[in-house]
Amino acid sequence: MKFTIDKHEKYVLFKLDETKLNSLVSPQLKSELILINTEGKRNIILDLSSVKYSDSSGLSSLLVGHRLCKNSSGSFVITGMSENLERLITISQLENVLNITPTVEEAIDLIFMEEVERDLKREAE
Repeated sequence: MKFTIDKHEKYVLFKLDETKLNSLVSPQLKSELILINTEGKRNIILDLSSVKYSDSSGLSSLLVGHRLCKNSSGSFVITGMSENLERLITISQLENVLNITPTVEEAIDLIFMEEVERDLKREAE
């Protein structure tokens, strides 16, 4: 599996450099997401701009990333999705479960906004 990881203070940008997110790639992606999360990174942006095709195992890896970040009070944002992947997510009724943005910049903005909201909520408690 080809990918790049760009670590920042508040988030990790994970760019998958594969055209297919299928049963061959999905287990490796899950492992990498788990590894990032166990390193204490709770906000992950997954850039899928290279991915043209995904199957149900690919969707499963997206849900694993979502659950990992949610369980560690973080955010999992998917960006750069192809029309095929968007259609698959809509058919699976996951568009209201997953955080999806068109661009990496919007994903970064969303992460920072949610971090501010979490900080405000902690202060109010």
